[in-house]
Amino acid sequence: MRLVIQRVSSATVKLEDKLVGSINSGLLVLLGIENGDDLTDVIWLVNKILNLRIFNDSSGVMNLSLKQVAGELMVISQFTLMASTKKGNRPSYIRAAKHEIAIPLYEQFVAMAEGGLGKQVAKGVFGAEMKVSLVNDGPLTLVINSKKRE
Repeated sequence: MRLVIQRVSSATVKLEDKLVGSINSGLLVLLGIENGDDLTDVIWLVNKILNLRIFNDSSGVMNLSLKQVAGELMVISQFTLMASTKKGNRPSYIRAAKHEIAIPLYEQFVAMAEGGLGKQVAKGVFGAEMKVSLVNDGPLTLVINSKKRE
């Protein structure tokens, strides 16, 4: 799995001009699922994002986690994160997991995050063409790959 994590002061996701999710201060996570991903990837990544110390403490030092600041979380599925641009100019998405694998892992990811945070996680609609808006706070953006554990 590959994640793009953005610390945000706000984020929204719309489907056909209808608001389907929004958060205030917290994290927007774009989640790409590839062939070979499984529950161990979900567990590792959820634990990582809930406990990353990327929020400022009272001294202005990034020392607090999403859980510690009671921040909000939005998770958006994004198969394009699995793109390969190695050959030619047209990205290949062959590494992206098919729906029958990706949807259950996405749902497990959201459910585990909700359990860890103790509150609902905002999300988009799996596989839909959505409009995501955000105000990146920092800006702070991280990319995490569960296979490399980094």
